[in-house]
Amino acid sequence: MNLPGLPIVFGAEVAAARASGRPLVALESTIITHGMPWPQNLATARRVEDAVREAGAVPATIAVLDGQLHAGLDAPALEALAQATGVAKLSRADLAVCLATGGTGSTTVAATMIAARAAGIAVFATGGIGGVHKGAEASFDISADLHELAQTPVTVVCAGAKAILDLPKTLEVLETLGVPVFAVGQDTLPAFWSQDSGLRAPLRLDDPAAIARAARMRAALGLPGGQLVALPIPAEAEIPAATLAPLIAAAQTEADTQGVSQKAVTPFLLSRIFELTGGRSLDANIALVLNNARFAARIAREFGRTGPCAA
Repeated sequence: MNLPGLPIVFGAEVAAARASGRPLVALESTIITHGMPWPQNLATARRVEDAVREAGAVPATIAVLDGQLHAGLDAPALEALAQATGVAKLSRADLAVCLATGGTGSTTVAATMIAARAAGIAVFATGGIGGVHKGAEASFDISADLHELAQTPVTVVCAGAKAILDLPKTLEVLETLGVPVFAVGQDTLPAFWSQDSGLRAPLRLDDPAAIARAARMRAALGLPGGQLVALPIPAEAEIPAATLAPLIAAAQTEADTQGVSQKAVTPFLLSRIFELTGGRSLDANIALVLNNARFAARIAREFGRTGPCAA
């Protein structure tokens, strides 16, 4: 059930799924506006939505269009967003302002979680979450995604935190905030483009039904926040961490030298790594997002068997 007082525009497919009780999976939109170039962004968005459908759920791509919160975009709206310029990148701090001022924005992990909860969607698939940036002990650059996971009851399926981040510190913050972090199919946490971060996962759950039960149990206990499900990138698509490490270090040095900061850091680093890997990082990104979408749909189907957790 959506939050009272917050109007949400549901796409026709999502509205029909809500009416019939079919499982839903929320999808973010910053990957469309800030993560990939046109027309690959549109093609990827369509492929991710199709992956959710093929796995038995209904996709709900989240975005703010002309001051209205949308859960599910029809084909013309999705294409228009993919070609739009100057689209705001929305997180917890500016989502409400964009809505109040009639703006257009794509949603980050944090903003998508907020919107998913408002729309009554229990599961969200993304590529990688934000986290603690390298050098955060001086810059205090820590993504709002981590605090959102600690307070908003949505199960987030990803391939781990983005590899450009300080992964040990990101895990420490998640543990401090009480966010359950599950690895799937292995005992170590994945690292976005790489299957293995070298960090032991706090928890491991391989079964979508068990993940859904854990979310319902958190709700029954009255615990706030969501769950982070870390699914490794398919082996055939991964870039080994040893290959990436010097490239990430070089990109980070460039960002520091050029004074790149705040929301501009992640897009800058991802763009440079795309260039340094000859486009291989983008291919890996697409593969992992599709993989996450399929697994999220399986979790959503399990929620649908007994109903989503209370928000």
